[in-house]
Amino acid sequence: MILINCSHCRTPLQLPPGATSVRCAICRAVTVVADPRGFPPPPQQQSYSPGYSNPFPPPTQSYYPGHHYPSPEPPMYPAGRSPKRAVICGISYKNTTHELQGCINDAKCMKYLLINRFKFPDSSILMLTDEETDIYKRPTKQNIRMALHWLVQGVQAGDSLVFHFSGHGLQQKNLTGDEIDGFDETLCPLDFETAGMIVDDEINATIVRPLPYGAKLHAIVDSCHSGTMLDLPFLCRMDRNGSYRWEDHRPPSGVYKGTNGGEVISFSGCDDNQTAADTQAMSKVTTTGAMTFSFIKAIESGQATTYGNMLNSMRSTIRNTDVNSGSDIVTSLITMLLSGGTLSGRLKQEPQLTAHSTFDVYSKPFSL
Repeated sequence: MILINCSHCRTPLQLPPGATSVRCAICRAVTVVADPRGFPPPPQQQSYSPGYSNPFPPPTQSYYPGHHYPSPEPPMYPAGRSPKRAVICGISYKNTTHELQGCINDAKCMKYLLINRFKFPDSSILMLTDEETDIYKRPTKQNIRMALHWLVQGVQAGDSLVFHFSGHGLQQKNLTGDEIDGFDETLCPLDFETAGMIVDDEINATIVRPLPYGAKLHAIVDSCHSGTMLDLPFLCRMDRNGSYRWEDHRPPSGVYKGTNGGEVISFSGCDDNQTAADTQAMSKVTTTGAMTFSFIKAIESGQATTYGNMLNSMRSTIRNTDVNSGSDIVTSLITMLLSGGTLSGRLKQEPQLTAHSTFDVYSKPFSL
């Protein structure tokens, strides 16, 4: 399948085999192309040595020409431009064997937090959930891809972007040599069983690599195997002495995984080899993701002064949650299997922090 840029908003679009036009799901413009068999192949992605002699690769250029025909239909995604923008995905996988109970709650709570605590305009937050009736706002693979492109479209210095995902995450064997553990991390869209998963390499290329100097992006990923979901070069882990230390996760292949000068920081629900809980044990009244709940609680309780304090608060909230309180042994066993905990009643997932570069987590103020 050929990738072309929308002639109006420049969002990458997949051109089906043999098609001569495609409608953009974001701006609804129709891009008409010539015979796709005559297109030149896209240029090869440049790789970089571990020395990173070129830390800021040039942004991707448009490869293919097109002609714009205005569409009478209104845009399906938020229009206009705000320095604060967010994409929030909550997927319950309803009526499937993979159903989750707390993900849409997570998405709604995150939107409320961004609007009321961090002054994100409601009109600049794109929500994708499987409760949506608008087909362009359901969290399918194609719609999530489009939403991520929308998030960074026209990004510039002074912008603050947020990507929140609550749903399933998996791993798959890496074949390119750019993963230290040999596995890629993946997000599972609503239609992942038919359309496939979204791999960490694509997420990095879409929302990390283009970010310019002066812009910042925070990702909050509440899923299993999410530790390095953005493929960022550095991971902050607590050592045996209880202090956070940065680990170098730059790919052995030497490919560049940083930004175009901007700042990217990602909070994840657990390590790459761990699972993340979907539980009622935290709120006591409804099901939530353990990571999203602990993230919001840290902010609302005044613990989010620095990134180190955020991690400590989240870790403490998760570690001190008794998922088996009031349960019989059968219920406790089922909860353990579903949540990644143990019969001791405590969750074992460890919130993770990754970034485009290292910094002092104990002194850097947290802000979105």
